[in-house]
Amino acid sequence: MDQKFEINKGMISRYEKTLSFIQTHTPNTKKILDLGICNPFSDILKEKGYEVFNTHGEDLDYHPEVVKQYDGIECVTALEICEHLINPMGVLSQLPSDKLIASIPLSLWFAKAYRSKTDPWDRHFHEFEDWQFDWLLEKAGWIVMASEKWTAPISQIGIRPLLRKFTPRYYIVYAERAK
Repeated sequence: MDQKFEINKGMISRYEKTLSFIQTHTPNTKKILDLGICNPFSDILKEKGYEVFNTHGEDLDYHPEVVKQYDGIECVTALEICEHLINPMGVLSQLPSDKLIASIPLSLWFAKAYRSKTDPWDRHFHEFEDWQFDWLLEKAGWIVMASEKWTAPISQIGIRPLLRKFTPRYYIVYAERAK
């Protein structure tokens, strides 16, 4: 089943920042396991010369071991996926690489956790603060080597749109497996 994705201006900005972060922190990496189904960003990685493998929609809470089937992976990307899992530690501790790039939406005090009104599976079980995500990674056997945050401004009028211009919404990390 092919899934159609609608790309908006905010996604393009996020994709540009994510690609720059990946290229900066893993410049010689070519073989990536991107957790989650094939998506517009995994297509962008392929266009940039990466060999990208995606998981196939398996429930990573129930089957975290599926990531072990991928050989020769140089880096795993977990981009906007950990917040959908009830127990992300299960899959994070079994990743088949010593390098990880992971991003999450940050918890915002002025907005409730995301939950789609049309898709019953598209919801966030977790929205982390940066220190919580770092701690999760540490407990799963990773050391955060670099991180970045950015905002997600929207072109609407109101208090929350104004706060989104100044409050970081996304957090991305480069981590290496603890030895």
